[in-house]
Amino acid sequence: MRKVWVASGIGIGLCLSFVALLVVGTFSAAAGLAGGTGAGRTVGLAKGAVPALYQPLVQKWGNLCPAINPALLAAQLYQESGWNPQAQSPADARGIAQFIPGTWASHGVDGDKDGDRDIWDPADAIPSAASYDCELAGYVKKVPGDQTKNMLAAYNAGAYAVIKYGGVPPYRETQNYVKIITSLEQSFARPVGRVEPSRQAAGAIYFAQKKLGTKYLWGGNGTPEQGGRFDCSGLTQAAYRTVGIELPRVANDQYNAGPHPSRDELLPGDLVFFSDDLTNSRAIRHVGLYVGGGYMINAPFTGAVIRFDKIDTPDYFGATRVTEDGAKALPTELPEDRGGV
Repeated sequence: MRKVWVASGIGIGLCLSFVALLVVGTFSAAAGLAGGTGAGRTVGLAKGAVPALYQPLVQKWGNLCPAINPALLAAQLYQESGWNPQAQSPADARGIAQFIPGTWASHGVDGDKDGDRDIWDPADAIPSAASYDCELAGYVKKVPGDQTKNMLAAYNAGAYAVIKYGGVPPYRETQNYVKIITSLEQSFARPVGRVEPSRQAAGAIYFAQKKLGTKYLWGGNGTPEQGGRFDCSGLTQAAYRTVGIELPRVANDQYNAGPHPSRDELLPGDLVFFSDDLTNSRAIRHVGLYVGGGYMINAPFTGAVIRFDKIDTPDYFGATRVTEDGAKALPTELPEDRGGV
C-alpha cells in the first residue's frame, strides 16, 4: 500500500495513447539494447537486496574463495531461509543458513570470534555457509567445467558424484539446484553495464492497461469472485502470468525475480518497488509496473482504482527486470518447509 505522498493518478484517457506507444516501443527498445555490454561476474550487491543487518557479513565472507561471491552467497541464504535467522525445518535444519546439527558440528565456524559456534547466530552461520562452500570447492577443484557450478552440485549431491561424472551430475534435482542458485545470484548482484531488456514486457503492460479504473482490493487476485479486482502484487503477478511468467504473490519476493536496472536505465515492463526501509528488500510493501516517462500502472490502496502514478517519491526502493529463469528460481515454499545441509 502506498503512503499518502504518492502523486494522484493522471487522467486515464490522456495516458492510454501514451502507453499504447510504449507497448509498441518496448520491443524496439529491447532490440536496440540487446547488443549492449554484458553484466559479467561481479562481487557487488544490488541495493537493499541483502538486509542491512547482514550485508557486511555477506560482502566479507562472500569473497572467501574464488568459487563464491557475495551475490551467490546471498542467493543461497535467501533460498534456504528467506533471511529468517529463526527458521527451522521439519528436518531440523536451523537458522539463516539451514544447517542440520550434525553438519554444523563438523563445519560450523566461530565467525565473530566470541568463543562460541552458535547455529542460530548469523554472525557464525553466514561465515560457516561460505566456509562450507569453499571446502566443497576444494574437494572438486580438479573437476573440469565451471568451478562454481561444480561446487553447487557438490553442495547438493556430494563431492563424490561431481568427481564421478566429471562435473554437474545428471541428476534432475542437482541440475535444478545449480540453475536456481545461479539464477537467483543475478537478482542479488549489482549489475555491471546495462541489464538485458525484457522480451515479455509489452504483453505485461498490455494486460495492466486494460485494468485501469478497476477498484483496488486488498488480497485481490482478479478472480470472478473478487469482481476482477487486484491489489498491487496481485496485478503484477497477473500481468506477467499472461506472458508465461509466474511471479510470487508477495511484492518483496517479486523483487528477486531478475536483475535490477538503475533508475536511469528503466524500461517499460520493469517492476518498481517502494518501501519505508530503503536498506532492506524484505521490507518492500508496494510494487507497480513501469510504463515509461517516470510513471507506473499500479493498484495503490483501498478506496483507489488501478491508475497511473509517478514513481519518483521518497519511498522509491528500486526496480527489477523480470526474467523467466529468475522467476522460476524463487522459492515456492516457506523456509519451515525446506530441508537443510
